[in-house]
Amino acid sequence: MSNESAEAPRPPLLWEQHCCLPLERHADVGELARYRRPGGSFVSVNVGYAPHGADDVTGLVASWRERIAADDRLRLVATVGDIDDAVRARQVAVAFDLEDSGPLEGDLDRVRHFYDLGVRTMLPSYNTRNAAGGGCLDAVDEGLTGYGRALVRELNAVGMVADGSHCGARTGLDLCEVSQLPVVYSHSGMRAVWDHPRNITDEQARECAATGGVVGITGVGIFLGPHDASVDALVRHIDHAVDLVGPDHVGVSTDYPFDEGDFNAMLEQSPELYPECYTRWGAIEFMPPEGLLTVEGALRGRGYPEDAVAAILGGNFRRVAARVWGQA
Repeated sequence: MSNESAEAPRPPLLWEQHCCLPLERHADVGELARYRRPGGSFVSVNVGYAPHGADDVTGLVASWRERIAADDRLRLVATVGDIDDAVRARQVAVAFDLEDSGPLEGDLDRVRHFYDLGVRTMLPSYNTRNAAGGGCLDAVDEGLTGYGRALVRELNAVGMVADGSHCGARTGLDLCEVSQLPVVYSHSGMRAVWDHPRNITDEQARECAATGGVVGITGVGIFLGPHDASVDALVRHIDHAVDLVGPDHVGVSTDYPFDEGDFNAMLEQSPELYPECYTRWGAIEFMPPEGLLTVEGALRGRGYPEDAVAAILGGNFRRVAARVWGQA
């Protein structure tokens, strides 16, 4: 068969494992269409963290679901098959994540409630210790509590991915020990590349990979280097993670807030959640969707083979979803 008649390979799926719309019911969900690309894309959107209760999250998700369903550029998904359907329809596939277990308000039955609303990933803790476990900013992390261990078992039973980003190192390692299904660090950097408390250690990355999980490299400038949200900075962290655990356990996940200005203002006003290691460089820079869309070319430019590019860009997170979501 001649080159002219051969079909060009389909571009790989892009999987954005964590980004942030403003946490208000009338946020512009149409911003998610910025992730559209020829190979298709999936986006997980944060719907709550430490300050939010169950009613806050439930009302927010109900409003967003209605308006996502009304936007023909987007598609709410519940299964990996739904993602494939969205790709074929040239729509951005959308599901949700919770950046903290606080919205459960201590009731593990709410894991199923939020799963049914489209939440597919949950972090036990956000930066500081809570009822489930320790945070990355705690001076001492004592690991998962008894409640936290029960939470991980419930996440496994329901089919929701357990996520160690924002957790303390000991809590993250416990997460990998307790979970019977793949664990992810959805949006983190590698501490060996840039020593920030929000980044993960090589040991955390190795234990995550041992579960079959994925380390998603973030696009937040202060986690990639001294205020550097460039594609080159992100790929440096990818390089280290790939050298450490292989290309089958690395992904991308920018943590991009669509309300950058408001987020930076909130950062200054919330020192209990965001201390000096967040604010010392001034306003945080983030990689926007348009920057994430260039990572594919940057990886090829560094000599990554096509199968590794496809895995890092989205295939690895898709594999975890196919394994974990299918439990429900």
